[in-house]
Amino acid sequence: MQSEPVDLLVIGGGVNGTGIARDAAGRGLKVVLAERGDLAGATSAAATKLIHGGLRYLEQYEFRLVREALGEREVLLKLAPHIIWPLRFVLPHHPGLRPAWMIRIGLFLYDHLARRVSLPGSVGLKLTGDPRGAPLKPEFRRGFEYSDGWVDDARLVALNAMSAQELGAEILTRTAVTAARRENGQWQATLTDAGGNTRQVAARGIVNAAGPWVRDTLIGAFGQQPKNGIRLIKGSHIVTRRLFEGEHCYIFQNADGRVLFAIPYEQDFTLIGTTDVALDHLDGAAHISEAETDYLIAAAGEYFKAPITRDMIVWSFAGVRPLYDDGENDPSAITRDYVLDLEGGAAPLLSVYGGKLTTYRRLAEHAMEKLQPFYPKLGPGWTHGKPLPGGDFTSFEALLADLLARYPQLDAAWLRRLARRHGSHLPALLGDAKTIADLGEDFGGGLYAIEVDWLMRREWALDADDVLWRRTKCGLRVTAAQRERLAAWMADRASEGARR
Repeated sequence: MQSEPVDLLVIGGGVNGTGIARDAAGRGLKVVLAERGDLAGATSAAATKLIHGGLRYLEQYEFRLVREALGEREVLLKLAPHIIWPLRFVLPHHPGLRPAWMIRIGLFLYDHLARRVSLPGSVGLKLTGDPRGAPLKPEFRRGFEYSDGWVDDARLVALNAMSAQELGAEILTRTAVTAARRENGQWQATLTDAGGNTRQVAARGIVNAAGPWVRDTLIGAFGQQPKNGIRLIKGSHIVTRRLFEGEHCYIFQNADGRVLFAIPYEQDFTLIGTTDVALDHLDGAAHISEAETDYLIAAAGEYFKAPITRDMIVWSFAGVRPLYDDGENDPSAITRDYVLDLEGGAAPLLSVYGGKLTTYRRLAEHAMEKLQPFYPKLGPGWTHGKPLPGGDFTSFEALLADLLARYPQLDAAWLRRLARRHGSHLPALLGDAKTIADLGEDFGGGLYAIEVDWLMRREWALDADDVLWRRTKCGLRVTAAQRERLAAWMADRASEGARR
C-alpha cells in the first residue's frame, strides 16, 4: 500500500543513521529509518568502545577531526552518563619508538586543541613502584597518563533509536531498502522485511547511512554508479580474562606505527584491540582471523609481564570501518574524518562516508545543515543539550544510591550493571519488582526475563544475540544451553505478541 509521504527516509541503523534520525525528528521532520539487520548489527557494535579525540590522528595532521572529537567528549559525557564515562589512559614509553619529547608535544596539543572542562589533563608517570606499572615488564619505567572516555557503543545506537522514536520517527529493523527511484519530485522506495513482505514509502529526501554498504546501496537500490570511493578496513578485538587491576586503560605503541588498547571490560575481562586490515569486498559478517589474533597477543605481550595465551580469550569480534577513500595506501593512515555527499534536485539524496562514534552527533548536525535548503521549516539544532534516554541525571553514584535504597533486596552489583545499561529508566523497567523472584526466569549472566521483556518491547530486540551481545554483554557469562533457553523463550514471547 502507498503511504503518506514522509520527510526523510534514513537507510542504516548504525550510530550515524540513528543519530541523523533522532536529530531530524527533533527538528520536526517525519522520519522513517530502515535497517536491514539489527540496530548496531555491524560496525557500530564492533568498535574499541572509546569516546576519544584520537591521539594518533595528530601524527596524520587530522587537526579538524581531533578538535571536533575532543569537543564532543564533553558533550557526550553529559548526554549519556550511564553508558559514557571518563577513563584514564596509561601510555608506557617505549625507548625504541616515538621519543618522549614527541609524545609530550602530542599530549600538550591533545589537552588544548579543544576546551576541556570535566577531564583532567595529561601527566608524566614514573611506572617503577607504581601500581599502574605493576602488570608491565620492568623495562617500562616511565610513561604518561591522559584522559578520554568509554562508551557502550551498541547501547549508544539503541538509545538514539529510542529517542528518535519518542520524537515520532518510525524505526524498522530487519527491513532493507531494495529499490528507490525519483518520481514527481519525491522518492518512491520499496522496503522489504525479513519475511519478504514489501512496503512502499514515499519520501521527500533520503539519507544513505548504510556504513560498509553505502556504495552497494547506491548501486543496488538506486541503480547508480557512485563517484566516491570507500575503503573497507577490518578492525578486530579479543576479550580475555582480566589481565590487570585498576580502572585505567593502557595504550601501547607498536613497532609497525600503530597503537593498541588494553581496556578493563565488563568488570571481569580485558578488551584488546584493534587491527587494521584492508578488505577488497565484504561478504557477510566480519570475523577475526588467526593472523589478527596472533598479532594482538604478540603486540600486548610486548608490554605485559605475564604471557597472554589463546586459552585466556573468552570472546572476539570484528567490524568493518567504511572509510572515505583518500588515496592513502596504509590502512592505518586513511582519514577517519567523514564526508557527506549530497545529490540535490527536487528530492535530495545524502550519502555518508566514514565517521566515528565520537563525532556521530556532529555528523548528524552537519547532515541536517546540508539538507536545510530542502526543508525550509527545519528547526534549529538541539541535540547538544538533550540527554539520551536514561541519561537525565548528573551523578551516577547518586543515581545508584537511590536505586539501592529503593530496591534493598536486589543485589547491589547487579543493580549497578543494570543502571549502567538503563540509567534513570531502570525503575520503569523493574516496575513493582522487589525481590529476585519478581524478576522472572533467570537466563544466566545476570539476565532475567524482566529485562529481556523490556528489550523486546522497547528496544527492538528480536533474537538471543540482539540481547546477549548488543543490548547487553551477558553473552560473556552464559552457557550455550542458557543461550538456547533464552532463544526459545524469546520466540515464545514473540509468538504470544503476534497472537494478541
